[in-house]
Amino acid sequence: MSALSLAARDSSTMLRRNLLHARRYPSLTLNLLLTPVVMLLLFVYVFGDVMSAGMGGADRAAYIAYVVPGILMMTVGGTVVGTAVSVSNDMSEGIIARFRTMAIHRPSILVGHVVGSVLQCLMSVLLVGAVAVAIGFRSTDATAVEWLAAFGLTALIALALTWIAVGMGLVSPNAEAASNNALPLVVLPLISSAFVPIDAMPGWFQPIAEYQPFTPAIETLRGLLLGTEIGHNGWLAVAWCLGLTVLGYFWSKATFDRDPS
Repeated sequence: MSALSLAARDSSTMLRRNLLHARRYPSLTLNLLLTPVVMLLLFVYVFGDVMSAGMGGADRAAYIAYVVPGILMMTVGGTVVGTAVSVSNDMSEGIIARFRTMAIHRPSILVGHVVGSVLQCLMSVLLVGAVAVAIGFRSTDATAVEWLAAFGLTALIALALTWIAVGMGLVSPNAEAASNNALPLVVLPLISSAFVPIDAMPGWFQPIAEYQPFTPAIETLRGLLLGTEIGHNGWLAVAWCLGLTVLGYFWSKATFDRDPS
């Protein structure tokens, strides 16, 4: 077999391993999935009228359309926390040391985690999206091309954040530390444009919300799903995703290739 065939075979084996772990121990995934669903219901049914009134008198239906793209991005950020925990568990429980002694393609261990996490992110987004549709979200102005672009953007941000989460898991001494280290991936969407427009925030806070990866991703996804203008946010979102992917990949690879102490 060629080196490429061996890499593909070992990566698919590691992918199956991680998907089996997710199926056998679904509690972590369900807990992470529950957070965006609760946030969606909370901001729509508890804060919806107040939040929409602060956005120029929009009704609740308009606020649902506004908040759902942010919740979907929050779903991705929350799901990859489970990846950091899973990687940290593998590192601390000794299975990685066993894999290092086997004649396998070493990067396939990380590839299995990454591909498995991206698939879980997309499934989680679909489930949260189904809840959003059930409570009234509609995307009638989006074309088929825009829907396809929205799916691609979601997969791209999931890939970028997953590589960052893998790096966090590799440098964490245990699962609790990995969960804490990955917490910014959950917090950043809360201080973005997910729930209110940046213009409605205090002036000193606007740069914090604007100059981060989630805001352009949310604005791009919002424009694609609602058929509205995207402006420069599309290029910014893609640039953030590519930059984080490259950073996370080389960080994870360098950490993983380091000889264990």
